[in-house]
Amino acid sequence: MTGPPVHRRPGWPERVAIWEVGPRDGLQNEPTVVPAAVKAELITRLVAAGLRTVEATSFVNPTWVPQLADAEEVMRLLGPAPGTGSLAAGGGPPGSGDGVRYPVLVPNLAGLDRALACGVRDVAVFASATETFARRNLNRGRQQALDGFVPVVATAKAAGLGVRGYLSMCFGDPWEGDVPPDQVVGVAGQLLAMGCDDLSLGDTIGVATTGQVVDLLDRLAAAGAGPGRLAVHFHDTYGQALANSLAAVEWGVTTVDASAGGLGGCPFAGSATGNLATEDLCWALAGLGVDTGVDLDALVATSRWLADRLGRPSPSRVVQALSAMEGR
Repeated sequence: MTGPPVHRRPGWPERVAIWEVGPRDGLQNEPTVVPAAVKAELITRLVAAGLRTVEATSFVNPTWVPQLADAEEVMRLLGPAPGTGSLAAGGGPPGSGDGVRYPVLVPNLAGLDRALACGVRDVAVFASATETFARRNLNRGRQQALDGFVPVVATAKAAGLGVRGYLSMCFGDPWEGDVPPDQVVGVAGQLLAMGCDDLSLGDTIGVATTGQVVDLLDRLAAAGAGPGRLAVHFHDTYGQALANSLAAVEWGVTTVDASAGGLGGCPFAGSATGNLATEDLCWALAGLGVDTGVDLDALVATSRWLADRLGRPSPSRVVQALSAMEGR
């Protein structure tokens, strides 16, 4: 495969860490259950393609997300993460170690207990910047949910785990409309203060624009949350996920969430479409001379393999273009 022409620009980072969310955020919205063996093979293929952080599953109540009811089975099939001797490297944001990481989402102490029983070393909690989404997604008010995460994060940190904080609805909410940036900054501060190693800012319904992204990042930095503790997570409802991610990277963020093949959505926000495709992000960053450590050929092959099992083509533009070039 011929990669994109490289034009290095001043001020861009040498490397960006990709937090791959396809096996969890990507598959949780599938209409039919994907077998645990397929999920485990997907994760193994993604690691072989060079991705070092692959979010594996969620230890959520299966009543809420039936697609992820097989969390224990997926982790059993995966076994130890390559180069770590455990199910994840643990201990901080991606790029802080050389080992492969298999983070999992935990909604409460019960979910954390299940994850710990599986030997997991990286977990994430999931908060909302808005009240309505917190009640619809977490079945609790926004502050009540945040208060509930305090013992989860404390217990995880005491066990030596790496902890990520997800913050959804940072730019727009389907019920509340535009989200005031100071509201986002306030919730972000609580997540970091309770001990989260890093914070992923989610554009859950894909309405953000580049100026809005940079404005929020500026406000977070002014409040003490610099680029080293931030990641971005964009959905592509209006086709802006890649542009928004690149704006964040140019600003200084060096961890970007993406989903192989552009899979994803949100089962609790009907307007949310797929995540930023990992392939599209890798192509754009490669053209800027930014290293991701990803073998794009292997990643595209993996997304085509998964698309065959899901019975539909990948929505990633790069996967589509390179597949057409190969006559598929």
